[in-house]
Amino acid sequence: MKLRSERDSIGSMAVPEDAYYGVQTLRAVTNFPITGRRMCREMIVSLAQVKLAAALVHREAGRVEPEAAHAIVAACREIIAGGLMDAFIVDPIQGGAGTSANMNMNEVVANRAIELMGGRKGDYALVHPNDLVNMAQSTNDVFPTAGKLAALKLLAPALDALNELCAALEDKGEEFDDVIKMGRTQLQDAVPMNLGQSFRAWASAVRRDVERLSVAGEGLLTINLGGTAIGTAVNTYPAYRARVIRKLSEITGEPLVQAADLMDATQNLDSYVNLSAALKTSAVNLSKIANDLRLLSSGPRTGLGEINLPARQNGSSIMPGKVNPVIPEVVSQVAFNIIGNDFTITMAAEAGQLELNAFEPVLFDNLFESLRTLTAACTTFRKNCIEGITANRERCRKLVMESTGVATALCPYIGYQKAAELAKKSLKTGVPLPKLALEEHIMNAEKLEKVLDPSAMTHPLAAD
Repeated sequence: MKLRSERDSIGSMAVPEDAYYGVQTLRAVTNFPITGRRMCREMIVSLAQVKLAAALVHREAGRVEPEAAHAIVAACREIIAGGLMDAFIVDPIQGGAGTSANMNMNEVVANRAIELMGGRKGDYALVHPNDLVNMAQSTNDVFPTAGKLAALKLLAPALDALNELCAALEDKGEEFDDVIKMGRTQLQDAVPMNLGQSFRAWASAVRRDVERLSVAGEGLLTINLGGTAIGTAVNTYPAYRARVIRKLSEITGEPLVQAADLMDATQNLDSYVNLSAALKTSAVNLSKIANDLRLLSSGPRTGLGEINLPARQNGSSIMPGKVNPVIPEVVSQVAFNIIGNDFTITMAAEAGQLELNAFEPVLFDNLFESLRTLTAACTTFRKNCIEGITANRERCRKLVMESTGVATALCPYIGYQKAAELAKKSLKTGVPLPKLALEEHIMNAEKLEKVLDPSAMTHPLAAD
């Protein structure tokens, strides 16, 4: 392998001759072999968008020679379009508050621009990573701005997936509106309901998750770009500060605004904590739904067996014919991971000191994972589980008719004590409660049939 020598403030280092990255990127690879992964595509593109916005402003303001400015702009656009991805080699978890990620981008843009100008990679006399590509910027405003842009890119499909899941649950709610079943509290028989009500309740929870995440996402639109090192805007110039946010909005299509207090926006990460909290809440709701589906489909002969989940794969290497609720299981596992990520995000935000938080790399890595996995979990939940659920209608009705839960409807007529005695007697003798009530002349058959009609019990509000 042919090598070129590059120097930074630490000293000289050999870099592969054809590499678009440079010495500072290579040092980061040596220093931070943490996850074995690289920055996600959304973060890379977002960093390039920040660099493009800055370069366009510098070009318009005449701060960079036209040829170099054009080359930097072209390099940024190439990366945004998906090019040069192999050149971004730093680990997403890194020391230095994101400096390694920022310099990886600066070096790749610079070397690609140099190449476009006919120069040789590493000849930073043509385009310097710090002096030109990073002009009027600091890692401390570039990295968090890119992190917010990346989160917005990942939030959009998450919201789409949640909305689609919500619609699927609502469709099942309508389909199962005529399926009478027993409602349960603390896993014990309570009062009758219909299966559609279960699905609509789940849909309502998911709909709230969409609302919470949408509101949290709005907090990502306020950025600290232009604040540079600590929010004082050192090393910027008036035209840059006036134009760069508007330029970035044009590039990204997001209605970005500059923070009113740049020092606050540089050191405090509560907007990410807020988004993570909404993700955690959504994860909790999804796992609760998954738990309910596992219970309702349990058996199929010795459990509740009120619904059937789509059979997705063999459930055992030893038990023939066994089929497990694998999709609800994976949804819960994703939820557990998102909840764990939220704790990491919380601690990373809390650990900031004075004018900068150095722990954004691990925060972003966990936040991005939560967004990606939530999207994937919602999609497989909908496609491979919810849409294919069927109801065991006769099983549901049979359980209702054999339950003592209908005794609740007798309370207004015979009182709690007498209703409780009937329920206990039914349980002891095995005689269904409606038959027992008729035998004991609680009320005439016509009225008893009306009072103990499970369908009527599912919609008392409508009856009123």
